[in-house]
Amino acid sequence: MQNDNNIPLADRIRPENLEDFFGQEKLIGDKSFLASAIQNDSVPSMILWGPPGSGKTTLAHIIAKNTNSEFISLSATSSGKKDLAEVVAKAKNNQLENKKTILFIDEIHRWNKSQQDALLPNVERGVIKLIGATTENPSFEVNSALLSRTRVFVLEKLSQESLEKIISRAVGIMGVYPRVKINKESIAFLARMANGDARTALNVIDILHPMEYFSRGKKFAKGELLHRVNSQKNKEISVEKIKEVFQKTHLLYDKNGEEHYNIISALHKSMRGGDANASVYWMTRMLEGGEDPIYIARRLVRFASEDVGLANNTALILANAVFDACHKLGAPECNVHLTQCVIYLSKSKKDITAYEAYTKAKSDVEKFGNLPVPLHIRNAPTKLMKDLGYSKNYKYTPKEDSSKQEYFPKELEGREYL
Repeated sequence: MQNDNNIPLADRIRPENLEDFFGQEKLIGDKSFLASAIQNDSVPSMILWGPPGSGKTTLAHIIAKNTNSEFISLSATSSGKKDLAEVVAKAKNNQLENKKTILFIDEIHRWNKSQQDALLPNVERGVIKLIGATTENPSFEVNSALLSRTRVFVLEKLSQESLEKIISRAVGIMGVYPRVKINKESIAFLARMANGDARTALNVIDILHPMEYFSRGKKFAKGELLHRVNSQKNKEISVEKIKEVFQKTHLLYDKNGEEHYNIISALHKSMRGGDANASVYWMTRMLEGGEDPIYIARRLVRFASEDVGLANNTALILANAVFDACHKLGAPECNVHLTQCVIYLSKSKKDITAYEAYTKAKSDVEKFGNLPVPLHIRNAPTKLMKDLGYSKNYKYTPKEDSSKQEYFPKELEGREYL
């Protein structure tokens, strides 16, 4: 039996009703299908698809708590057909008592086709209500036959505002015994660093303020509880302590703060300097710190023209292909594509002709404004335009010597950007 003291904070304070479930208001709002289904005890089998820490497991627990159902949880990484058979046997017994069985399978995408197929008849006959959770696109990772028998609900990445509510709720519950101190600045910083993942935020709190005394069903003698409370009195959760935890347990990478700009700058300059090893390191720091791979891919597309440019026109083709791969695959599958591109761009010769040419042209545009297009290079689709001199004396390059033809406005004649 698991010791209560080893249960993570996220599991100890898991909400049991929709009112305390923050961040997925579109999905479980008053007029939503899912909220009504929970209220009417008529939830269908479903797949919950969303990023880590977005509330998939919590939502499954809430559904079970608020319906006449027994909740059984399996992890796809450590279970198989034998475990499923035991659940089905129990579910059939529950049916005799007019009780439903909800089977929650975390990371259902990790079950193979044979294992997923074994679910089909039991889901179809209503022996079990399936709630599968996945961070991967179920269209690709869940068998089509099983998918057709379930409803897919998409959970969004938690906003900073939602994470702040979750953190505040957790601290409020913890404050029943020791008065946990955390100000608004620290809450906002922790929410930002958690990068949409509620479990990450709560784990940091758990590390900074372990709740050995906050155990469901566990009793403490009055003196012992008072001692535990007094020993925690001055343990404020500050920004500095949060940073320390992230540095030790996770990479310190604030997507909206200074470190974000420091590291993308380091990546850019390492590639520009031709150091592929350092470039891969800084890119990996960003990815492992939770950066959106699309952001990195977008910067690589820019770099391919800004820094590599005319020295290697293939660089832009590769960067664009990697950008497309990131859209199609997402992390972590696309990480190797990003690595390939970063190495290629680092090792490529560099040429900033295009970048400098644009910068010089932009300066003239800003200085001289909307200069008129010379008449001889204007198009003349109508007789009136021809009469006004549009396209007059234009030399057609494939057939005429146009070496002395001027293409700039008069004010910029002879300008050189290259």
